[in-house]
This record gives sequence, structure tokens and C-alpha cells, in this order.
Amino acid sequence: MSRLTATVGRQIQRLVYGTLTPADLADELSLTTEIDLAHLVMLVECRLIPPADAAALIHRIGQLRAEDFRSLYGVPVPRGLYLAYEERLGAALGPDTGGRLHTGRSRNDLKATVTALRLRAELRSLLGELTRLLAVLLARARAHRDVVMPVHTHYQAALPITYGYYLTGVAVALGRDVTALRQAVDALDRCPMGAGAAAGSDLPIDPSRTAQLLGFAAPARHALDTVASRDGALHALAAATGAALTISRLGTDLQLWSSAEFGFLAFPDRLVGGSSAMPQKRNVFLLEHVKAKAGTAIGAWTAAAAMTRSTPFTNSIEVGTEAVAAVRPGLDAVRDAAVLVRALVSGGRPVPERMLARAEEGFVGATALANRLVRQDVPFRTAHRLVGGAVRRAVERGAPRLSAEDLPEGLRDADVSLPALVAAQVSGGGPGGFDAVFAAAYDDLLAHRDWLACAERRAVAARAALATAAAA
Repeated sequence: MSRLTATVGRQIQRLVYGTLTPADLADELSLTTEIDLAHLVMLVECRLIPPADAAALIHRIGQLRAEDFRSLYGVPVPRGLYLAYEERLGAALGPDTGGRLHTGRSRNDLKATVTALRLRAELRSLLGELTRLLAVLLARARAHRDVVMPVHTHYQAALPITYGYYLTGVAVALGRDVTALRQAVDALDRCPMGAGAAAGSDLPIDPSRTAQLLGFAAPARHALDTVASRDGALHALAAATGAALTISRLGTDLQLWSSAEFGFLAFPDRLVGGSSAMPQKRNVFLLEHVKAKAGTAIGAWTAAAAMTRSTPFTNSIEVGTEAVAAVRPGLDAVRDAAVLVRALVSGGRPVPERMLARAEEGFVGATALANRLVRQDVPFRTAHRLVGGAVRRAVERGAPRLSAEDLPEGLRDADVSLPALVAAQVSGGGPGGFDAVFAAAYDDLLAHRDWLACAERRAVAARAALATAAAA
């Protein structure tokens, strides 16, 4: 930077670097200074800077962290927050000491590391909310495993299932989204520090040590890729968006089923809103927020991907700053959706008599009856026609359900109750095999919880190890 004698004006500074609130400043510098501590420990151990200078820097950084960086509030940032912070260290400690902090690194690998640390923490938080949602889905599924209801295809009553079976299915789908997010976190387990500006360093630094102190599994594999790529952020947001899509589909069903026309679900007053004009209304308005959050996530991914498209494969403001900035609102939206829908699934109560009545009125046992004829060696298409004719006759005489007089000869003595038909649907992952499906989903939940607990323990242990090393 010493080649330059001027910088941009204040208006452009605000446009490029933003107007930092105290919270923004502390959020950014808390991660930057964590990296600084690890970097200084590594530099001393590699004998690249004197221990006394490192100690002075660590002490001053510790003071700034203890005061939550209050002495930096309002500091001009003509070239960005990091350089303003580094200049303050130099002013406090002198250039011979303060100037050693940036040895063997660049703002490029530093910024990539800040992004990785922040993403890992945000994704652990998101995974925590999603696993809590999974737990509620499965708890409600177990409680309502015997509540018979129709499942719809093309918005028409189709087959008999149970409400518990439906919720288990959503949990299975959401579990795959959680697995994808876990993989995104695992992909962020290489520390960018050491990559330098784009080609590593000719100083004998030890990136593995820095990675260890910051809780990463390994250092960067390829310096240029490390500073050029933010695909970890895109992959994480894509996985989170998948979860948002699953949640939005759940939200659509819950909103439809809670309408007066369906009457399948009832929500307590604390989860609904009234109307300013229509006194009879009970609007489950929170579900509209839930569904809209998926749009925010999709928009965030689209924006970040569009900013990344066709950029040079090297360090780039478009990728490392602008695209990354678009990711965070998307992740926040998915986390909010998980919190909202968890409350709704937990608070919503099925109306079993209404669900059963609508299943019976929709003749959803017809396929199972046709299959019973198949067991009597009737070709399926013939059975389909015979049962379809029975449904037509019942509808023509205004009957809400099939009776013995409607059914073909081979079915008149059969148990056609919907609970019995549901229990018989054991093949292909059907609701009759609820116990096995539920057990597998619950095992997945326990695995997700264990993984998250392990990741949190690793993060805590790394912070403790870094504090010990810095104190030494």
C-alpha cells in the first residue's frame, strides 16, 4: 500500500466498505483477531518474529477483545476495516512491533479464513435448529401414528395414511438436507491461512499449526484455489436452500389442512392471528412467513452464484466479498423458517374424526380393495374397473362411502375399514411399516445430534488450545 498516496473519498468508502455499526465491527474483528492470535503463535514457533514482539501484539489484541473493540468505534476506514485495525496496532506498539503481524500472509487468505470460520459457526447454528425441528417432527409422528387421514395427489384424495406417517416422511426428507449441510461443513475443514495472496509463501511458515489452533482438520491443499474459491459458501447455501424447500412444502400442507374446508388441523390462539376487518378469521399467518423464507434462500443463492459466474479464477472482490455477503441472509432465512415451523408442528393438533371422515368420503381405500381382488387371481386392470364401478355406484346414490352392496362378490365379506387397510400397506415403505421407517429416521436424528455435538466440542477445544498457546 506504500506506493499509493491517496485513497477514495468518504462517499465511495461508505459504498464499498459500508457503515459499520459497533456490532458489525465486533463481529468482523472477533474472528480476525482470533486468526491473528493463531498466526502469531505459529510465527513465534517458526522463529519468524521475536517472542517479545508477538507477546506485545497478543497483549494489545487481548485488550481490544476484552473491551469489545470499543476504542475502534468511529475509526476512519479509507482502505477497509482490517487495515484500519492493523494501523491502530502499529500506532500503539510502534511500526517495528505492529508491522510484524502481517508476516507470511495476505488479506486474501485472512479474509478466506474469516469466511470459513463464520460459515462453520453459522452452519452449526443452523444444523442445531434443523435437528431440533427433526426431533419435534418425530415426536409428533410417534404421538399421531394411528391418526388416519387421506394423502392427496393432484390435490385429490388418493390413499389412506396416518398423520404420523406423513410427519415421518417430512423428517426423512429433511434428514437428507441435514446430511448435505453436514457435508458442506466438512468441506470447510481446510484452513485457508498460508495460501497468501494466491501462491503461498516463500517464508518457512507452518500452515498446519495455524489450522490446528483454529480448529481446522488440515491446511489448504492449493493456494490459488483457496483464495479464488468460495464454493463452500455456495454449497452450504444450496444445502440450506434444500432444507428451506422441504420446510416450505410442509408449510403448504399445514396451511391447506388448517383451512375450514379441510379442518384437519387446529392451531392454538398463540400461533394464529385475527383480521382487522373480519371478526371470524383465524389466520395461520406464520406459515406464510415460513413459505416465503424459501424464496429468500433461493434468491440469495441465485445472487451469489450470479456474482461468481465468469469471474477470473483468482482472488476477486466479486466472489470473496460481494457473493459471500449475499449468502448470510439466505442462511438466516432458513434458520428462521426452521424455528417458526417447529413451533407450528409442535402446537398444531390433528382433528382425527375429520381426517377419517374425509378419507372415507374420498374412497381412498379403493386401491387396496382392487389389490385384494388381485390376491384372488383377478387381473389388476379388471380389479381396477370393478372397484371403480363400485365407487361410481356409491357416488350416484349419494353415499359417502362404499357398502357391501356396491362391492364385487369377492370383497363383500372383507374388512374394508381404513385402519385395517393402512395396517396392510407394509410393502415399499408404506404406513403399515411405520415402526421400521420411524426407527431408521430416529437413528438418523441421533447420528446428526452426535455429529453436531462433536463439532461443537472441537470448536470449544480449539479455542481453549489457542488461548493456552497465546498465553504462553
